[in-house]
Amino acid sequence: MIQNPAFTVEPWAIRETELDLDMLAQTESMFALGNGHIGLRGNLDEGEPCGLPGTYLNGFYELRPLPYAEAGYGNPESGQTVVNVTNGKIGRLLVDDEPLDVRYAKLRSHERVLDLRAGVLRRTVEWESPTGRAVRVSSTRLVSFTQRAVAAVSYEVEPLEGPLRVVVQSELVANEPMPTSGGDPRAAAAVGAPLRAEDFGQSASSTGVWLAHSTAASRLRMGAAIDHVIDGPPETDTTVDSTADLARVMVAADLEPGGRLRVIKLLAYGWSAERSTAAIRDQVRAAVAEAKHTGWEGLLAEQRAYLDDFWRSADVELEGDEEVQQAIRFGLFHTLQAGARSEGRAIAAKGLTGPGYDGHAFWDTEAFVLQVLTYTAADAARDALRWRHSTLEDARERARQLGLRGAAFPWRTIAGQECSGYWPAGTAAFHLAGAIADAVLRYQTVSGDMDFERGVGLELLVETARMWRSLGHHDLAGRFRIDGVTGPDEYSAIADNNVYTNLIAERNLRAASSAVERHPRQAAKLGVDDEEAATWRDAAQAILVPYDEERGIHPQAESFAEHEVWDFDATTPEQYPLLLHFPYFDLYRKQVVKQADLVLALHVRGDWFSEEQKARDFAYYEQLTVRDSSLSACTQAVVAAEVGHLELAYDYLAEAALIDLDDLQHNTRDGLHIASLAGAWIGAVAGFGGLRDHDGTLQLNPRLPQAIPRLAFRLAFQGRRLHVEVVHRRATYSVLSGEPLEVMHHGKQITVALGKPVARAIPKPPVREAPSQPSGRAPTRRRVQR
Repeated sequence: MIQNPAFTVEPWAIRETELDLDMLAQTESMFALGNGHIGLRGNLDEGEPCGLPGTYLNGFYELRPLPYAEAGYGNPESGQTVVNVTNGKIGRLLVDDEPLDVRYAKLRSHERVLDLRAGVLRRTVEWESPTGRAVRVSSTRLVSFTQRAVAAVSYEVEPLEGPLRVVVQSELVANEPMPTSGGDPRAAAAVGAPLRAEDFGQSASSTGVWLAHSTAASRLRMGAAIDHVIDGPPETDTTVDSTADLARVMVAADLEPGGRLRVIKLLAYGWSAERSTAAIRDQVRAAVAEAKHTGWEGLLAEQRAYLDDFWRSADVELEGDEEVQQAIRFGLFHTLQAGARSEGRAIAAKGLTGPGYDGHAFWDTEAFVLQVLTYTAADAARDALRWRHSTLEDARERARQLGLRGAAFPWRTIAGQECSGYWPAGTAAFHLAGAIADAVLRYQTVSGDMDFERGVGLELLVETARMWRSLGHHDLAGRFRIDGVTGPDEYSAIADNNVYTNLIAERNLRAASSAVERHPRQAAKLGVDDEEAATWRDAAQAILVPYDEERGIHPQAESFAEHEVWDFDATTPEQYPLLLHFPYFDLYRKQVVKQADLVLALHVRGDWFSEEQKARDFAYYEQLTVRDSSLSACTQAVVAAEVGHLELAYDYLAEAALIDLDDLQHNTRDGLHIASLAGAWIGAVAGFGGLRDHDGTLQLNPRLPQAIPRLAFRLAFQGRRLHVEVVHRRATYSVLSGEPLEVMHHGKQITVALGKPVARAIPKPPVREAPSQPSGRAPTRRRVQR
């Protein structure tokens, strides 16, 4: 790691070889474990010191008021904020009456390892107490992919130099105090003591306890339970106590040299908006019982088997840069953790790694994260889209409130209601609907899931098409316009005919019409007739895509290229991100781009543009894009690679991949940037692998930068597993399982069958003048030591 020499570069692990308390909050995000349902920040076992405590249940939130200086019709009245629920990670240790605290006495050694293949966080500590007593503590933590409600910790204590009296305190703690956000709008709003006690108690096993709580405003109910398996000296004693917000199991033992105390902690969570306290309590106690039945070794084996299967379909091998190789796998692992078992819940921008953005889901999910999951863990992509479908009634109601037909999905939400209090950067960003439709089409193509297509997929396409048709209008020239919207670039707002928005809407309208034709009976149940579908086709055919003839580029939106260019030379490095130092009023009226917008259209709707148009557009917007959003670098990597700027693409890929490992945006403490981590896969596979899926055709146009001698990746497509290996002059395609597969290689069709790899030459990239970036905003050049 560039910023912390305590981290090593390894292909399948993130290893911290010494503890840096100044980086504690950042590493808590990096070492977070989750499965899409439960999220545990990588806090130290003792609970203190702590940068930011965090235990999350997907979809569990509290309401808070959204204040406005002036009232306005349609403004959301309340926001939803993720809750730090009951903490079951804590295992305090007393050594001869002295609490183990890494800040005091002597920390001889400290190592943490996030194992990307085993799916566990390991920690080894050697500590000497103020009285000179030395102890080794070894812990292993997991959040199960196979038993959705379960997490577990193995905690071992060994004396190093003489006999010890030790006490392990295993706790459940509710309503931990939380630090403030410091005014950063990307952080979470403070919600103090959100949990109200409803029940607590202990089980007949004598090592099990539980707590149950609810929230006051959102009226959600959750429960947490723990039980233990203890292996120690025969005279080991156990004490249990519980109160409303604290339940504790204490294990006391006298250890001789060569002896040990091992406490395996089994932890379960559940929540509901409807079920009773008794039902929640029984659910979590049953989950703990099943985990105890499986046993620690069984949980480890299940975890490894699950991840072995994932990596067989998802791994990316990138030779020549060990740091980026490690970062790509780190990103894939956390992308999986964000959505693997979300099952009916959203995938938030931070996953379940921290409270940033209040735990909200944005368009990041469909536009970036689902690109990866669809090809690597399709069930997770399906479940994320089913969650969107489950919120349709709220989206329809929001559309009616806005005077529209169909569904207007929220810009930011946890449960489905709009939580954005600033409408130009929220409600007006209708392009979210197109990202949802695009994700539906990709999932249907890749999975071949006809039940989904006839049900969830069809209804999402229909309701988003209805929204677009009512949002836009035909002008006197017959062109279909979508005016007054905000595209992906949040430094421009309320613009007419944003190119990305219009093109993503065009695909949405066309796809909805085709889906209605394929499934007329199901469409009729949704109230769609031939005339309505025809209006969608008409709008798609007449969509307005602005073009600036004088400059030879597509303006991001009408009149954008007429705005004054931002004074980049007068902007200091300390003034980025601009949104924290300049008023939106000034940003909105200048040519300055927060994140890829028109360039994102070049990627997602590359079938609309010629190669020369892509090259000119990319060069123009490189001069304006400051990458104040983590969503930008991966898209710039993809398009840079396509138009021939392979070394620049490599720089952007590294930035997307290392965003959290190197804390490039200085806010990893609040949680990981899941879309950017997914963007590392996108930059590698869609950038250097050249993957495109326009209109359901699997296209690959691979090319590599000089520093990367070999790229290999795997993906799932229509029941097959495809392996692609790329070197500088040749690409080889192999089907690892399934029937023969047709693939387009640089515009030419090939057929790949099981056991019959196909190799093809790679044409040289076009030679173009290198584009420039705003002063001080060029990506860091990769200088790989050979």
